[in-house]
Amino acid sequence: MTIHLKALAVHLFTATGAVFAMLAMLAAVEGKWDMMFLWLVVAFFVDGIDGPLARKYDVKANAPEFDGVLLDLIIDYLTYVFIPAFALFTSGLMSGWTGWVAIIVITFASAMYFADTRMKTKDNSFSGFPGCWNMVVLVIFALEPNFWVILGLVTALAVTMFLPWKFIHPVRTARWRAISLPMALAWTFFAGWAAWVDFHPESWAHWGLIVTSVYLLFAGIAQMLIPSKEESR
Repeated sequence: MTIHLKALAVHLFTATGAVFAMLAMLAAVEGKWDMMFLWLVVAFFVDGIDGPLARKYDVKANAPEFDGVLLDLIIDYLTYVFIPAFALFTSGLMSGWTGWVAIIVITFASAMYFADTRMKTKDNSFSGFPGCWNMVVLVIFALEPNFWVILGLVTALAVTMFLPWKFIHPVRTARWRAISLPMALAWTFFAGWAAWVDFHPESWAHWGLIVTSVYLLFAGIAQMLIPSKEESR
C-alpha cells in the first residue's frame, strides 16, 4: 500500500465518526441513552487515535485533497456538542427554561470556540474548556444531580471556554502524559461500562468516571499552578 493510500485511509477512518454520530443520534431520538452513549464512546475512541495516525502518515502532505482538521471538527461538533446537548434537553434532567438555556449556551458557545484560532496552546493543550460536552453529559446521566447543579455546571464550563485556563490534551500534551493517557483510556472504559449497565446507580463505573473526570478537568489548571522544571529554571 502506498503512503498516499495509507494517508487516505486515515481520512476514511476519521469519517467513520460521522456514522457513529448518526447511530448515536438515532438512539437519542428513541430515548435509548445507553446505546447513544455507547456509540459516542466509540466515536470518542476513534477521535483519540486518528490524530496520531494522521501525524504518523502526514496526511497534510500525503493526502492533501481532504482537509483532515476540518473533517475532525465537523464530527467533533456532532459527537462532542450537538448530540449530548440534545440528550440533555430531551432526557428530562433539566426542566422548563433551564433546558432551553443549557442547549443554547452549549451549542452557541461551542460553535464560537471551535472556530477560535487561539484554542490551542504552545504545548498542544487547549486554552479554555475544549467543549467536551459528551464527557460532561455522560457523567451527568450517571450521577443525575439536581437540575440547578447541572445548570451551574454548564454555565461555568461555558464561561471557562473563553478564559485563559489550560485543559490538557491527553495524547498531545507531553507533560504528565504518562498519567494523562491512561486516565483518558480509563475514562473511556468507565464510560462504556456505565452506559452498558444503563447507568445503574450502584455501578462502580460511576466512581471511576468521577476520579478520571476530575483529573482530566483539572490537570491543565494544576500544570499552570505548578511550573515545570524547564519553566522554573
